[in-house]
Amino acid sequence: RGKKSPLREKQRPRGRRDGRGAGASPRRGGNCPGAAAARAGPGRAVAWRRGPPLLLPPDGDAGGGRRWRGGRRSMRGAAVARDGGGAGGPGEQVFSLWLPMFYYQEDFFREYLKMMANIVVLNLLICISLAFWIVSMTASTYYGTLQPISPWRWLFSVLVPLLIATQGFKKKSLDHSGALGGLVVGFILTVANYSFFTSLFVFFVTSSKLTKWKKDIKKQIDSEYKEGGQRNWVQVFCNGGVPTELAVLYMIENGPGEIPIDFSKQYTASWMCLSLLGALACSTGDTWASEIGSVMSKSKPRLITTWEKVPVGTNGAITLVGLLSSLLGGMAVGTAYFITQLIFVTDLEISAPQWPIIVFGAAAGLLGSVVDSYLGATMQYSGFDQNIGMVVNHQTKDSKHISGKPILDNNAVNLFSSIIIALVLPGVAWCFWPRG
Repeated sequence: RGKKSPLREKQRPRGRRDGRGAGASPRRGGNCPGAAAARAGPGRAVAWRRGPPLLLPPDGDAGGGRRWRGGRRSMRGAAVARDGGGAGGPGEQVFSLWLPMFYYQEDFFREYLKMMANIVVLNLLICISLAFWIVSMTASTYYGTLQPISPWRWLFSVLVPLLIATQGFKKKSLDHSGALGGLVVGFILTVANYSFFTSLFVFFVTSSKLTKWKKDIKKQIDSEYKEGGQRNWVQVFCNGGVPTELAVLYMIENGPGEIPIDFSKQYTASWMCLSLLGALACSTGDTWASEIGSVMSKSKPRLITTWEKVPVGTNGAITLVGLLSSLLGGMAVGTAYFITQLIFVTDLEISAPQWPIIVFGAAAGLLGSVVDSYLGATMQYSGFDQNIGMVVNHQTKDSKHISGKPILDNNAVNLFSSIIIALVLPGVAWCFWPRG
């Protein structure tokens, strides 16, 4: 009993229990995690027996972290030197062994919850779309004049506007109320006509991008500048309220679906389509003119009523760059509408030409910017505040009057401009539209 077995002596670990790692000498080796970590070097994952991989933090990390062995948690922490301090010193080194798989599991669990939430939301949207489809089929059965809407259109109309509104809220293009208002506007326009949706999509995306473009310069000239735009429900409905009402009237008149613009065959529906196009092109042209002209124009803007030079940011001031930008903005909306017509309309060969959509979209953008500038110069207050060195829209004791009367604000000006263009553009288009 007192004699040691040679085999047992040979199998005994030869590492020193001097506090390095878990008790093994890095020179002699061993099967303990301390020796494996010391051989691997700082910041490298090592494997010990059947346990999960271990990671040794870089030198200088003296945290008494938790250590994991064989899948079980140990609260002993790291072996801390009592004599010489941290790693690399004359005393014993500090090894903090921890398990990266634990953090990987946390990330995986978080991603799993996010994925499950997305699946639940998607299933809910599918149920809502099916409910809308059942209602439309029931109404079509009992009231034969109503055209049923396909479930795919319902799903697209619910899902895509929700995704766009969510992204707009995350990127601070919309606030809470603006996201909800945008969801309503997007849903109605998408159900009515895919061409309406693409026009609205171009307006929202380009306006959001241009609002954030050269934001440092815009902060210096706009006293009411908000990071990302952060449009609320009032701004959403002043720019999208007219198109939304026209989309509802379009569905009542023609039902949901895409039709070619042809005054000789479908006068009322064509009138509503061009009216909606004009409203969106007007809003887009005005936004492009404001966001591009204010930072790109090399010359001082001129007031549209008196043609006098005024400070940058004055309501009703125009520049050549701004006018060209409004023309391009309306053209972008018209191009989106035209491309969608080519994709979804099946009887284009027997209808009137559709290319004038681009021309009248550009005209609506330019004319809408001019109308907006005139209303802003006459019915919206503009003053220069000496303290902040910017143009303000509200009269203060330190502001010097530039132009306009405090009758309308910027949202009301946008609303009236879109109404005027929506009423004027179809009549002008009817006079010059080529007949099929």
